[in-house]
Amino acid sequence: MAWSPDGRTLASGSGDSTVKLWDATSGNLLRTLSGHVEGVRSVAWSPDGRTLASGSEDNTVKLWDATSGNLLRTLSGHVISVAWSPDGRTLALGDRGTVKLWDATSGNLLRTLSGHASWVSSVAWSPDGRTLASDGGDNTVKLWDATSGNLLRTLSGHASWVRSVAWSPDGRTLASGSWDNTVKLWDATSGNLLRTLSGHAEGVRSVAWSPDGRTLASGSEDNTVKLWDATSGNLLRTLSGHAEDVWSVAWNSDGRTLASGSGDSTVKLWDATSGNLLRTLSGHVSRVSSVAWSPDGRTLASGSEDNTVKLWDATSGNLLRTLSGHASWVGLVAWSPDGRTLASGSGDNTVKLWDATSGNLLRTLSGHVEGVRSVAWSPDGRTLASGSWDNTVKLWDATSGNLLRTFSGHVEDVWSVAWSPDGRTLAAGSEDNTVKLWDATSGNLLRTLSGHASWVISVAWSPDGRTLAAGSGDNTVKLWDATSGNLLRTLSGHADKVWSVAWSPDGRTLASGSGDSTVKLWDATSGNLLRTLSGHASWVISVAWSPDGRTLASGNTDNTVKLWDATSGNLERTSLALPGNVWLTYLPDRLLYSASQDGDALAAV
Repeated sequence: MAWSPDGRTLASGSGDSTVKLWDATSGNLLRTLSGHVEGVRSVAWSPDGRTLASGSEDNTVKLWDATSGNLLRTLSGHVISVAWSPDGRTLALGDRGTVKLWDATSGNLLRTLSGHASWVSSVAWSPDGRTLASDGGDNTVKLWDATSGNLLRTLSGHASWVRSVAWSPDGRTLASGSWDNTVKLWDATSGNLLRTLSGHAEGVRSVAWSPDGRTLASGSEDNTVKLWDATSGNLLRTLSGHAEDVWSVAWNSDGRTLASGSGDSTVKLWDATSGNLLRTLSGHVSRVSSVAWSPDGRTLASGSEDNTVKLWDATSGNLLRTLSGHASWVGLVAWSPDGRTLASGSGDNTVKLWDATSGNLLRTLSGHVEGVRSVAWSPDGRTLASGSWDNTVKLWDATSGNLLRTFSGHVEDVWSVAWSPDGRTLAAGSEDNTVKLWDATSGNLLRTLSGHASWVISVAWSPDGRTLAAGSGDNTVKLWDATSGNLLRTLSGHADKVWSVAWSPDGRTLASGSGDSTVKLWDATSGNLLRTLSGHASWVISVAWSPDGRTLASGNTDNTVKLWDATSGNLERTSLALPGNVWLTYLPDRLLYSASQDGDALAAV
């Protein structure tokens, strides 16, 4: 088990021959990597987080693209353990008495380190990448010069198999966990034994240092995780809850959360300070990709990668009904303006219209040849627009279900569609880095707005319909004159993708939420940055203004909603923490928000 370098994703390898990737915030299963034919014993992320390596009892290491889940290559011949060098160029694989070093790019074998008298169960690189530690069934830890392959020293003292080794963040101390029920701390320079940590009732399978090097975690056959003070050797606390042995422990990069993987088929996330269990990752959980509130604010709809739409009572949080019928993921849900009909766009290339009261399927709109990523109702509720990964936008008669017209012109996926306030113009943002404006009546392309250097994620019209804002993967927001198509200005300042843009009710201020964990407020006329609202610990994926324009709410992947005074920029309060990405909307008298990735946590303030 291993955290991605940014702490957002957890990878777990299992005896069922698969690797699973989990969203560390919500606990949702992101994807399953299948390909091994025997149990997976070890997983390790490349330092840049782009590649995941998995070592299996089928004697292979597989390298996976962490974003797409695609298999990149298979290295054959070895494996109980796998570890990336700090620069990401070399993979160390341990197995039957040897350690093998492979070129991570070409897959070529660089050298074989021989010296252990039994199988090698764990390998770990020093933080500077100069030294490699290996342990094994011969009860020893060996330190190797990673450049020459020479054996530097052998650390002896354990009375049984050494199962795990880990370097302290400063590289000065090495921890080893053994089947003799102990953890030993060694001076990495001299090889001297510093102390022995005793307390487990059975063998220690895994050890891991906190990012600040002050705490050591150990997972054991006694079904527990123990946290130790690395300086004094004192036991800080014991984390109990697993029903079987703990195979792996791993710290999140912020040092606040510890993950433990067990033979009971679960991964548990713990608050490292309090020792409280935060959540258990088990079974099949699919990501909720979209949520939408009914116009009266009483019902929340959530669309999920489990192919369903769920309707929730916004007051009680009770599940009202599940709408089943799609054959693939539901990418977006949208209510008709009168709240009677719900539209859902799916990876099965269709849009489905549902009776919101009964849950009955009214009709299926077929015509796209790729997944439907975005749907939007015209202001009068008569027409539905759908944007698809087939690069087109389609307009449908919402009553009959007839296809009215297809807008072609984008050369990459369409990610977002939005109607102008008067319903005459439709805007579409695409992965081809452009926004296109269409005459909704004639279907004519009015203009193409070019200028972004990456995909356009979100588009929003100003309240008067004169200006269009586009947030992009190039970290900027661009403002366009909707009539002439002229670029008015580029708002630069974010350090990551802009996921959400929203206009204040008076149209004078634009808010942008970004993957850099901030919200920025911009003067819509001058383009000047008014202020940056900092406080979130992760991506800001949604921003919404109160109807009076005095308060701005921001929701993100750190599971919180923050309320800001829009004039001063002061944080008024953090409303609560929820077990999933936070999506929010203002109603006339209150703010509603939901943890969108599990869909069942609702609140109103």
